[in-house]
Amino acid sequence: MDTINNLFIYLFLSVFTFLLLRAVTAAHLRRRKTRLPPGTLGLPFIGETLQLISAYKTENPEPFIDDRVSKYGNIFTTHVFGEPTVFSADPETNRFILQNEGRLFESSYPGSIQNLLGRYSLLLMRGTLHKRMHSLTMSFANSSILKDHLLADIDRLVRLNLDSWTGRVFLMEEAKKITFNLTVKQLMSFDPCEWTEKLMKEYMLVIEGFFSIPLPIFSSTYRKAIQARRKVAEALGLVVRERRKERGGGERKNDMLEALFEGDGVEGGGFSDEEIVDFMLALLVAGYDTTSTIMTLAVKFLTETPHALSHLKEEHEEIRLRKGEVESLQWEDYKSMPFTQCVVNETLRIANIISGVFRRAMTDINIKGYTIPKGWKVFASFRAVHLDHAHFKDARSFDPWRWQSNAGSTSSPNVFTPFGGGPRRCPGYELARVELSVFLHHLITRFSWVPAEPDKLIFFPTTRMQKRYPIIVQRRSLFDPYKE
Repeated sequence: MDTINNLFIYLFLSVFTFLLLRAVTAAHLRRRKTRLPPGTLGLPFIGETLQLISAYKTENPEPFIDDRVSKYGNIFTTHVFGEPTVFSADPETNRFILQNEGRLFESSYPGSIQNLLGRYSLLLMRGTLHKRMHSLTMSFANSSILKDHLLADIDRLVRLNLDSWTGRVFLMEEAKKITFNLTVKQLMSFDPCEWTEKLMKEYMLVIEGFFSIPLPIFSSTYRKAIQARRKVAEALGLVVRERRKERGGGERKNDMLEALFEGDGVEGGGFSDEEIVDFMLALLVAGYDTTSTIMTLAVKFLTETPHALSHLKEEHEEIRLRKGEVESLQWEDYKSMPFTQCVVNETLRIANIISGVFRRAMTDINIKGYTIPKGWKVFASFRAVHLDHAHFKDARSFDPWRWQSNAGSTSSPNVFTPFGGGPRRCPGYELARVELSVFLHHLITRFSWVPAEPDKLIFFPTTRMQKRYPIIVQRRSLFDPYKE
């Protein structure tokens, strides 16, 4: 047995050494042939992944990029998540990357994300199918749809959730309930119920596996995420099949699933069950995680900036007094929240829920005097730009008033890209703004609050509050907003 074990170890070390030497040699030859951006590939295979993860597990991940930018400039080479990667902290380069989607760059994310979202998720789709799905999603979340259809559901479900608040509340947890229920309603017309609660629990496991090692044997987190993904897909698949049967009987609903059945007018009509399931699974992730985190962080930043919270209260108390005993918000109420939109912008800029996007070079690409080799990953960092003092005065301070000017920044308007850009700009950007604005209105006019205990912001695997941001809430008089 010892002989067999020793033989196995010898073979493993031999293969490892061979691959190590091949990787080092290939990197050396590549550097001789092309002028890569300056930087380091770190350790073989591992690269600088551990340094990146370590930084993003703290309250201050900036030094990972800051240190390299100060040493190498706004475009640098590194090696993360198993691949050589060019990081860009330069707004012009980021815009170039976003605008050349499908021509010079293609969407490319770590294997763990690809496996968990599915090949037909909007994040991973390419070519014609992506254009069709993106266009369809945009058409279902535009201003007219929000005004005539979605706002009423958003307002009702936010108020329904807040009705249960008392005493100690875990804000991030409650925000996730709100956004998940909103997304399920918009996708499939389900109101909150036992089925949606079970589905949300499985989703939490899926998201935890996003940036884990994509090998079940090495990562229990990833293994649980894959199992949860299978359960979610089965649940959504059952809904899709049942709705198809209902459509056969002539029943129609006004939701995204119905739009997917009908298609977008191109030859071939609607989409397959597999395409629909992957698509909805990814949209649930987007709607559930990102918007709920923005809601939580908006409250955190406002709590830590009392003069901003006071200014926001004045705006919403004016709306509340004007409406009298009518609680539900109308479109004209939403459009009369200018300072709220400043708060939304500043929260998006400071929080950077989407810190950047991964792309892969489809050919050798020359930019800023450097060459990005074909096949290499690039990471356009929005976070690095949003927190750069060269683009935003006192960039790492929460200051909603900066957005009362036209651009909010000290340079090009292209530096503010919380929803990405180009053909892959987030199609739900306006929906997210409406959800956050409605949530802030009802929170501010119904409650006062204080943090229940110290909490901290961390950024890996996703941006979140470590303790779910517990707060102590006290209900205010609905019809006397000035009375605490």
